[in-house]
Amino acid sequence: MKNKTIPLLLMLQSSVVSLPDSEIYYYPHFFQENEADDILIKMLAPGLIEWKQESIQLFGKKVLTPRLSAWYGEEGTEYTYSGLTMKPIPFTPELKYIKHKLEKINPICHFNSVLLNLYRDGQDSMGWHSDDEPELGKNPIIASVSFGAARRFIFRNTKQKQLKQEIFLQHGSLLLMKGTTQHFWQHALPKTSKATGVRINLTYRKILNRERK
Repeated sequence: MKNKTIPLLLMLQSSVVSLPDSEIYYYPHFFQENEADDILIKMLAPGLIEWKQESIQLFGKKVLTPRLSAWYGEEGTEYTYSGLTMKPIPFTPELKYIKHKLEKINPICHFNSVLLNLYRDGQDSMGWHSDDEPELGKNPIIASVSFGAARRFIFRNTKQKQLKQEIFLQHGSLLLMKGTTQHFWQHALPKTSKATGVRINLTYRKILNRERK
């Protein structure tokens, strides 16, 4: 394991993903490399995360997701997408640590839940979608952290689908999506034929109580 220290200023340095009607920031070194290595090892340790291959509704058919996933959060933070309702498992200490780290740069947001996705190789993927479920409110803040193999991540405009932009989400990085991003842009993680290792992605979010929607 590498023991590389990245200065705090560099860790918090972000670049803006320049797309109209969006507010997107990319922090390539949000976690120090040795810290990111440790988190990846813990997430892959047997028994720590309750990984499952879920069945979702897609074009009227039940299909298995091309990845493993898990849903963790505070009590009452159920999450529904593609016909699947996920009930939260209580945060582990590791997931709480990441949550608190994210909230330090997002003090207005209390992240009460996280969707974990495990991409075992290049054939595991995520299709086009926006994080616009009612539980997330009008303009959700989505904090997406990545560990493991770097993968291509693509945005496309919801109306003009030829408008696209891609970035590579690298080990220890943070992608922060805010404002009206989910109204105007979809995103996806496509399959790749290139040899690639395991990747874990955690998307922290805030589930709103139904009476507040």
